Amino acid sequence: MNYKNILHVDDDSDDCELFMEALQEVSGALYTAIYNPVEALRKLIDKEIKPDVIFLDLNMPFMSGLEFLTEIKKNEIIKEIPVIIFSTSQFSDIIQEAKEYGAHDFISKPNNFNDLKEILSKYAHTL
Repeated sequence: MNYKNILHVDDDSDDCELFMEALQEVSGALYTAIYNPVEALRKLIDKEIKPDVIFLDLNMPFMSGLEFLTEIKKNEIIKEIPVIIFSTSQFSDIIQEAKEYGAHDFISKPNNFNDLKEILSKYAHTL
């Protein structure tokens, strides 16, 4: 996988900052973080943003990651964008449910920066 335009939907700005820093060390991919899933969905539908892939947190206010994923898969304009769940949750039933909802992959958020860089280097367009 060699994504060049990454959207990260996560309500935790610290997680987004860490994600961006790790991505910049391993990739030249464009990066957009949106902290509100409702806003992200609107921007996707209105074609304000056109990512190659979406990294999606599950536990967010206003709209959960699974609700967001469900809405994406219902929309003809954006349903083909791969969605990678990027969450602290590691429960097998949640992973299975996310895949049933149409998630492309499921990644547990790593505990350290180097592991995050290694994960992102597998998905992002490398330098």
